[in-house]
Amino acid sequence: MENSGKSDQLTNLLFFAKYSIFEAELQDVIPICHATIAGTRIVGRLTAGNRKGLLVPTSTTDQELQHLRNSLPDAVKIQRIEERLTALGNVICCNDHVALVHPDLERETEEIIADVLGVEVFRQTIADNVLTGSYMSLSNQGGLVHPKTSIQDQDELSSLLQVPLVAGSVNRGSPVVGAGMVVNDWLAVTGLDTTATELSVVE
Repeated sequence: MENSGKSDQLTNLLFFAKYSIFEAELQDVIPICHATIAGTRIVGRLTAGNRKGLLVPTSTTDQELQHLRNSLPDAVKIQRIEERLTALGNVICCNDHVALVHPDLERETEEIIADVLGVEVFRQTIADNVLTGSYMSLSNQGGLVHPKTSIQDQDELSSLLQVPLVAGSVNRGSPVVGAGMVVNDWLAVTGLDTTATELSVVE
């Protein structure tokens, strides 16, 4: 469970979980769905979503797509995206209002993100890294960014996103915060190696 975000996806409506420890702790708090994407359990790296929609790569099978549709409320849009950057969770970081995306995403993908997730889309880097979903974790309440993100960049991103941001790490110094934690508006789940100091920054 050291890289929570790689396997899992958390929104305000549903938690796609790989590990049963999450189910035991969270089943009374938020609905939990066990799912695969393209036959793998790394749902968090292959998908991006919020309370309005879920984006999945074209490699998602029809059966997997139907399972997702059966698991999510009818109001949540689900869309396959034909995009060469298929690890959508690595290249899209979003909340319910804004998405920061890899600068090289296709224009059509940008339009789909805006439509399905109901967000404003910005092409961005985090501490000079193009994988916005890997180096940032974001909710409607705030966000955690790569530990080497400058104060000036944090302020600019915070102004753009209209939420407070803090730089930090997870799992004993990993800068890949999007792969080491998942968040929604009332919950953050990190890998077991995350230290007390790192957790205090997340809080």
